[in-house]
Amino acid sequence: MGNQRINPQSMFGRLDDGASQGISTNGRRTLYVSARTPWDANRDLAGGSELGPLARQALSNLQEAVESAGGTLADLVSLRIHVVGREPALAQVIAEAMREFFTDDAAPESTWVEMASLADPGLLIEIEAVAVLD
Repeated sequence: MGNQRINPQSMFGRLDDGASQGISTNGRRTLYVSARTPWDANRDLAGGSELGPLARQALSNLQEAVESAGGTLADLVSLRIHVVGREPALAQVIAEAMREFFTDDAAPESTWVEMASLADPGLLIEIEAVAVLD
């Protein structure tokens, strides 16, 4: 059966944010991915200084980590997104990036956490994840 996305119509629409309300899973292997940042292999920020490109690069790095373990983005069941700042517009920027990577039938559940800062001053976002692989 794999991972089943749970999105009751009686709850607000998380799919608009590129995320599901919950996931039911029965895979054989669990992959925990440490926070992916927008750094490239040389630890340079790939994506500039704007949140949108940085979010896309962090998601691309996350995709690469999952695929390296033999999975796909559809195997992701949980994301924790740490983002610097409190402006409401940041949520829309992240949601746009999420929708580019996750279709409604493959959207993981996610929690967004606003931070004052991350480990490096140039980092505006980092994303940790859990995938269940069949």
